[in-house]
Amino acid sequence: MTTTEADQVTPEPVEAVEAAGHDHGVHGYHKQKDEHLKRLRRIEGQIRGLQRMVDEDVYCIDILTQVSASTKALQSFALQLLEEHLRHCVADAATKGGEGIDAKVEEATKAIARMMRT
Repeated sequence: MTTTEADQVTPEPVEAVEAAGHDHGVHGYHKQKDEHLKRLRRIEGQIRGLQRMVDEDVYCIDILTQVSASTKALQSFALQLLEEHLRHCVADAATKGGEGIDAKVEEATKAIARMMRT
């Protein structure tokens, strides 16, 4: 299987995200940070396992099965993070009122759209 440049997703640089006006306070995932990091380390291990499988010339379908499991794990993590964002950041903006709520809803909508493209 080959990958083209169009298939690759390049994350925004941290500087671009910071410049977008995101606050640096406590985020929705803060209370579960340790669990999230543990989950991400597990996913990282799955990806290393994929590299090992390719290096060891494992059968294509077996690798694809592991790719599917890794993808589902990342999607599940993303959904959990999105839920926490809605419960914390969007709800906080709604409580404060003003234009902030529109910005947070638009931000969440764009994040959902990006998730649906992958």
